[in-house]
Amino acid sequence: MRTVVEIAEAVAEGHLTAAAVVEECLEAIEHRNNRVNAFVHLDAASARRQAEAVDRDIACGGLPGALAGVAFGVKDLRESCAGMPRRNGSLFHRDDPPDISDSVFIARLRAAGAIPLGKVATAEFGMDGVTHTLAHGTTRNPWNLSRTPGGSSGGSAAAVAAGLAPFCTAGDAGGSTRSPAGYTGTVGLKPSLGRIPRMDGFSDRSCPGVITTTVRDTARILDVVAGPDDRDRMTLPAATKRYEDLIETLDVRGMTAVWSEDLGFAPVEPQVAEITRAAAYRLADAAGLRILDRAVRFTNVYMAANMHLTRGFADELTQRGILPGQMHLLSPGPRLFLQKAREFSAADAFEAIRLEKNLEQEIAAFFREADVLLTPCHSTTAFVAEGPLPEWIAGRDASQTNGDAFPMLANIGWNPSISVPAGVARDGLPIGLLITVRRHRDDIALRLARILELAAPWPLHPEGWE
Repeated sequence: MRTVVEIAEAVAEGHLTAAAVVEECLEAIEHRNNRVNAFVHLDAASARRQAEAVDRDIACGGLPGALAGVAFGVKDLRESCAGMPRRNGSLFHRDDPPDISDSVFIARLRAAGAIPLGKVATAEFGMDGVTHTLAHGTTRNPWNLSRTPGGSSGGSAAAVAAGLAPFCTAGDAGGSTRSPAGYTGTVGLKPSLGRIPRMDGFSDRSCPGVITTTVRDTARILDVVAGPDDRDRMTLPAATKRYEDLIETLDVRGMTAVWSEDLGFAPVEPQVAEITRAAAYRLADAAGLRILDRAVRFTNVYMAANMHLTRGFADELTQRGILPGQMHLLSPGPRLFLQKAREFSAADAFEAIRLEKNLEQEIAAFFREADVLLTPCHSTTAFVAEGPLPEWIAGRDASQTNGDAFPMLANIGWNPSISVPAGVARDGLPIGLLITVRRHRDDIALRLARILELAAPWPLHPEGWE
């Protein structure tokens, strides 16, 4: 599968047609999707019509968009894509009609010439670290089909890793873009909150994004979709320079970085810590970063923050008449979270807010002294595809972190954070390195990711899925 940039440039130069790109993706989906279960809705006719329109426009002298002819999958959660249903990975939305309009995010992708193929699987309502639902079954990791691609953007990560599409949309309220990227050897950026407009304003920590195979692809897409929109009061002003340029030119030499294998609290498999530490120091050497020799200990908000969100979600489901009578129609992961949330009291909610406020201040203090935080993306390699989430890691209790102790920090702090491949474990599964930087410096995160990509290139797809 060609990369996003390769496709767009070939189409713009007349060496490739958008129609051929769409047919290549549709053929790949036909022959491989049954193994990974990434695409759960396909609109081939619409994709072909849009590809023909792109090709006609270019043939008539129209200026190709930055994503001309690039086919993609849309995460089946929150983002509306005109003509396609939005089922949220749930039986409760199986009969919903197609959306009649695009979200700002999807509209900007289309305007740049990108072509949506269909919807890719998500954890039900985004509430799981695996992508295993009653509505669509189990989505699997192309690196090992018995393992998960993570959640909630598991379908996006599996589709890109398997070479079914050059990129897919994703979303990240607690790691749901970066964790699946880490588990599948792909690239996942959570931008600064407000960098990409949202339509529904889901919480104050959820960020749209994409999963790709290269940092350059991610930068180009961010250039297309970033910028203010009045429908999202949190959106940031437009960037003054192109991220695709900055990933090659931004001077990061002399910036300070801190490496932490556990944030002071997380159980981590030794080989995950070993591989990501080596990648962090390789990056520091290639980028000219100065590693600060200091220990960090951040407040662990993972379970409290998740329970706080789940408690609010339970209230919503109750108002919609789904709970308590239809709990059995929820997928196993969300059902377990909701059962745990029953014991989450008002006092617990108050404590969760206090912990999050503490973490906000800790993050602010950290970035007053350092420019970059380097950590593993996840505590373990990809686990069983159906779940449940791991509660014991390296012989230690992981019930308060599961496998995803690291990404939540950037959601609480609104920081840009990117997961890039760090290496491959002994069991053949990829491991991700997480690069987190101070708020609004998406350019630094992307530049560092690009430096590592050049210094230690990673395979774009697992063997046999090219």
